[in-house]
Amino acid sequence: MAGRRQGGGRTRDRETISAPVDGGQAELRPDRERPRAWTLLLDGAPQSYVDLADPGHLDFAYQRTLGHVIDLVAPPGRPVRVVHLGGGALTLARYTAHTRPRSTQQAVEADTALTELVRAHLPLDRTWRIKVRGGDARAGLAKLPEDWADLVIADVFAGARTPAHLTTAEFLAEARRVLAPGGWYAANVTDGGPLAFLRGQIATLRDAFAEVALAADPAVLRGRRFGNIVLLAADGPLPVAEFTRRVATDPHPGRVDHGRPLADFAAGAPVVTDTTAAPSPQPPARTFD
Repeated sequence: MAGRRQGGGRTRDRETISAPVDGGQAELRPDRERPRAWTLLLDGAPQSYVDLADPGHLDFAYQRTLGHVIDLVAPPGRPVRVVHLGGGALTLARYTAHTRPRSTQQAVEADTALTELVRAHLPLDRTWRIKVRGGDARAGLAKLPEDWADLVIADVFAGARTPAHLTTAEFLAEARRVLAPGGWYAANVTDGGPLAFLRGQIATLRDAFAEVALAADPAVLRGRRFGNIVLLAADGPLPVAEFTRRVATDPHPGRVDHGRPLADFAAGAPVVTDTTAAPSPQPPARTFD
């Protein structure tokens, strides 16, 4: 689920495409400012933005942050193996294929009708090595081989909430199994207000990985606004300084927390398990208006 777009998007001469999918009513809205760009919405909530003419263009702020992760996970241009939990319009898979040719990618998307809609109207380049599997994200992750991925990205929402079973220590253990030595885990989550859900996610990540960082709008981290937070974790060192610089120079500058400030923020929060997990909070009314 996305927070803010970077620019406008009124229709000029293309019409919105609307169709029922497994998760609700999907819409593909054209961007009048970019002639081959579309925003995917599900029940009115923006999910993805794709520019078919420029797969390197990331419009949503959180996707730009995850783009920085993709840029930094390995030397520039080197092919990588990426798992995308939550397919949507496959924006980040397209970005990876465009910036790192010959990369091999697996996406898991539960909404097969949504995948069919995206394939029909936002087709993938046939040379890209992107395989999309239908099914639950955690079940799909369990089918992947050990030590396979350089990067696992979790961006899964059901009814604008992250499902509970994708927030737990047991889920992270499965992600760690799939990650190759030196691999990274990244997740897009949403929270607001007291940030209790986010604190629990940080505590769970810090219990599973040696290094953890987050990036978000400062207003979200101060509890003043509901929005997206990108979490990043690895067992080896993270390029926090470069990640911070890139996030801070985005069109909507974000803040990166790491180390002691992050530990202090999550202090006292219990590790989330399969027996204690709950979905992420419901967004407040009119969040996406």
